[in-house]
Amino acid sequence: MIVKIKDDKSYIEDVCLNDITDSYTTPIYIYSQKIISDTYKHLKLHLSSEIFYSIKANSNQAILTLIKNLGAGADVVSAGELQRAISAGFNPDKIIFEGVGKSKNDIEYAIDKNIRLINAESLNEILLIDEIGKSLHKKVNIGVRLNPNIDGKTLEKISTGKKTDKFGIGIEKLPEIISLANTLNYIELKGISCHIGSQINDLNIFKKVFKTMKKAAEKTISSGINLEHLDLGGGFSVNYEEDLNSLDIKSIGDLIKSIFRDVKYKISFEPGRYLVAKAGILITKILTTKKNGNINFLVVDAGMQTLLRPSLYGAFHRIKSFDNKEGEIKYSVVGPICESTDIIAKDINLPKQRINNFIIVYDVGAYGFAMSSNYNSRGKPNEILINKNTFSLIHKEEKIDDIIKRDLVPNWLKIN
Repeated sequence: MIVKIKDDKSYIEDVCLNDITDSYTTPIYIYSQKIISDTYKHLKLHLSSEIFYSIKANSNQAILTLIKNLGAGADVVSAGELQRAISAGFNPDKIIFEGVGKSKNDIEYAIDKNIRLINAESLNEILLIDEIGKSLHKKVNIGVRLNPNIDGKTLEKISTGKKTDKFGIGIEKLPEIISLANTLNYIELKGISCHIGSQINDLNIFKKVFKTMKKAAEKTISSGINLEHLDLGGGFSVNYEEDLNSLDIKSIGDLIKSIFRDVKYKISFEPGRYLVAKAGILITKILTTKKNGNINFLVVDAGMQTLLRPSLYGAFHRIKSFDNKEGEIKYSVVGPICESTDIIAKDINLPKQRINNFIIVYDVGAYGFAMSSNYNSRGKPNEILINKNTFSLIHKEEKIDDIIKRDLVPNWLKIN
């Protein structure tokens, strides 16, 4: 469990959370370096494969630097994420560029940085990369993201591997992809990949994906393509209702060994959520309490602009009192945003709460701060990284002045 109780106080690693709330205003995202490190080592041990961290899960430069130092590569889905990865020190040869809609400028930037692979997601994109390669007099190594039409049996809003999803090229078009690659002079097909969605916890689904992609790899190789990389995506599930991740990574590793025995290409995965979700908490302060009808509301200073997942996906996050004590009062925890969907959790049991109390939202290391916004002209929150008995500010909260200064007012609107 990320938060432990010592002498009736809450700690992450050896840092008392009271020391953080005494130093910084809420809301505060807090991450444990140890949990990220331990989770990466666990994946690396059992998967025996290359790991490319999916930056979109949490793109803070300190988190990226930590994961780079652990030995991971980077999976990026925008030129901005690519720039973040390079700034964090990732070797360009350990960066792959995914994304269903890359612009000409995005592709030119990736080519200029000599990254390992640009993974194309349409036949038109393959043609565009070849055209750009020709204009730059440079041959470009590409991969192709295939859509295997496999249902990950997860939330509809995070499904990416069915034929009705916008991602990838239908796997039935592999012969057409190979034929096109063989006719173009400025691309070289080096890899194939897939990713069918997030929160997959059924081992049989992974087995089906692995077998399908192995057949695709064999077909690609038999056509004369020198296939060097097979990326099997991410999607490893995280259990938001318990302290531990429930997916058996060792069993996935055993599947890899049995299905991909003696292959010559490299196997890789691109986890994001699994690496960082459990490593993060959000501390928020109670602004007021109220009772409407039979509902006890806690109105807190973290809303959907701070943590979007509950409003966007109906996602569940555990919430505990600051001292981690159990309680019997049912509360609905809501934010200050002027939206009816600004609800973090409904009907959770907590001890009796008062104004200015702190509560903890768990498992927010992935898609927490990364999806935050300035809605209602509110600033993004502080982020803190804990390492043993030390904590450091890794993102300073934004003030309204910072937000206003980003806007540009034309001269003809300015008031003298």
